[in-house]
Amino acid sequence: MLDPGGGLFWPEMGLLAVSDLHLEKGSSQARRGSLLPPWDTHATLDRLGFLLRRWKPRIVVTLGDSFHDQEAAGRLPKSELARLNAMTEAHRFMWVLGNHDPHPPNGIGGQFVQEFVTHPILFRHEAVARADAGEIVGHHHPKATIPARGGSVSRPCFVTDSRRLMMPAFGAYTGGLDVRDAAIARLFPRGGRVFLLGRDRLFSFTIGQLAV
Repeated sequence: MLDPGGGLFWPEMGLLAVSDLHLEKGSSQARRGSLLPPWDTHATLDRLGFLLRRWKPRIVVTLGDSFHDQEAAGRLPKSELARLNAMTEAHRFMWVLGNHDPHPPNGIGGQFVQEFVTHPILFRHEAVARADAGEIVGHHHPKATIPARGGSVSRPCFVTDSRRLMMPAFGAYTGGLDVRDAAIARLFPRGGRVFLLGRDRLFSFTIGQLAV
């Protein structure tokens, strides 16, 4: 079940998956001189908390790049660290490691893994081009643009075919890559379907229906 909030819920397993939270991206950018408002972690955890209350999962799988860099967990404000660890105590958290956070951080509850497998589905950060069917991934932050009255609308999206599902980025400060970009398109060589995130619903289109 795909949620317009950007998560996936598997009722049979009681499993909620989200991808690419990029916690503390704002503070990382500030260290480089880009002074973004420092509220991205708060906003992202608000969104995550909403999905936890909606679906009440037993297991939460995060598909990598949960932290924007290796020092991000150490920069978490105390209140946000406490809120995050309260979530990990209430649910079984499986943190899949990504390219931004390849090593487990200190002080964060849950289990850190390279991949999470529950037959017949494999959850990993980055897609493997020749993977067997049943792969759920993140990494590319897919977005799509659709025609709209007077122009077009661009939104984060899920993208899927018979072999894999690519998740949208969940973090408040995450950008997006168009699904027709070669980095994504090569993973869906026979085309696929996108599900754009709306306020309260998803909007489904084939990749061929998207705006140029």
